[in-house]
Amino acid sequence: MKILYYDCFAGISGDMNLGAMIDLGVDKEYLINELAKLKIDSEYKIRVEKRNKSGIQGTKVDVILNDGDLDNQENHHEHESNSHDHIHQHSDHHNHDHDDNNCHEHKHHHHNHKQGHEHIHRNLKDIETIINSSELNDKVKRLSLDMFMEVAKAEAKVHGKDLYDVHFHEVGAIDSIIDIVGAAICIDYLKPDRIVASQVEVGGGFVRCAHGLIPVPAPATVEILKGVPIRSGIVPFETTTPTGAAILAANVDEYEDKINFIIEKIGYGLGTRELDIPNVLRVYIARQGKKKQ
Repeated sequence: MKILYYDCFAGISGDMNLGAMIDLGVDKEYLINELAKLKIDSEYKIRVEKRNKSGIQGTKVDVILNDGDLDNQENHHEHESNSHDHIHQHSDHHNHDHDDNNCHEHKHHHHNHKQGHEHIHRNLKDIETIINSSELNDKVKRLSLDMFMEVAKAEAKVHGKDLYDVHFHEVGAIDSIIDIVGAAICIDYLKPDRIVASQVEVGGGFVRCAHGLIPVPAPATVEILKGVPIRSGIVPFETTTPTGAAILAANVDEYEDKINFIIEKIGYGLGTRELDIPNVLRVYIARQGKKKQ
């Protein structure tokens, strides 16, 4: 039995997941070519780099929007991969680097608000249309829509709106589309028989968003992680984003901290912020059974 195991000791975000999957062995060019089937590749570039975090080498993935904003090219790496803002539509992030890096999952387009750029804010129906009309295979489509629905249901409940009435800036952001559909492509590529995860570290403290300070984990993250074993407070920052939470909620078969399998491959997906703990997502390909002779 082939097992994909998520070791979420420092939480999980969408871009950390993509980094971990590539580091684990998902072919980078395959992922990029599959994502191109969404036919929105004129709107973004993907940068994949080997980097080091707390002495651990892993893979860092950045989604960079094609808007001609040089400031964006320079500053996107400052974004905290473990971050989000579900109620943004303002530019005060630029005055709060420490908050910017916690309060905004959609990693790069916030740099553009101060330039006067407005990106397309797609709602859930738009997302469904993009995915269903693509040439992605049926399994990738289904997994992608399942993950988007996790986020959409949580946002609708938190904001007290009907599922299709909420204009999801966070669901419609390009990097959320890439993170979620990319996660589905990676799972389909690896074809695990079972997906298992550790308890999920969600972080702690507060982050500043459009409506003021909100607690960590953010309301949407908590909503998505209902029924999932979590722990909090290892660092005073957000470590699990709604996108990261949705990847787990829609795909994980079992949560178990005790490892009872043989590890065959290990991957590390890197976050951006320097924390007191390694800001990485560790993933394993493992199998049950006796060690090969």
